Amino acid sequence: MTAQTEDTRIQDLEQDWMNEAIRLATASVANGGGPFGAMVVKDGKVIAAGNNQVTATLDPTAHAEVSVMRAACKELGSFSLEGCVLITSCEPCPMCLSSALWARVDRIVFAADRHDAAVAGFDDRKFYDLFEKQPTSMWPMEIAHLDLPNRTAPFDAWLAKSDRIDY
Repeated sequence: MTAQTEDTRIQDLEQDWMNEAIRLATASVANGGGPFGAMVVKDGKVIAAGNNQVTATLDPTAHAEVSVMRAACKELGSFSLEGCVLITSCEPCPMCLSSALWARVDRIVFAADRHDAAVAGFDDRKFYDLFEKQPTSMWPMEIAHLDLPNRTAPFDAWLAKSDRIDY
């Protein structure tokens, strides 16, 4: 198979997966959930698929992307999603993007963007702006540093642990 043929095959697969993520997002709306769907794919196989579960589980972190990354990690038996692609119906919010970075996802593919989401009332742009432009003194919550003498005790214990699993 030539490189161009392989690229075309991957593009076709990604389009199919994206259509499924969009279908999951649309079905989520019909079932009382948020309009977001996502999938984690590795080696051409879907490892996990799902939708936004925020209102269903009363969990503000249960975005589609986070939910499927959690499921994929369990399926793969690893906290790392290295070698995986995150397919998502909408551009990941800063939390989901950060989660994907921590999970070491190789690639993210999305359809709708933050501006499309804002039109529907999901204005993540303010969070992007907060991280990109605003000093913490301008954030809508106070962030305080309490400098205690034992502040590094957890890290000291971590570094002293000979059988730790670095991540």
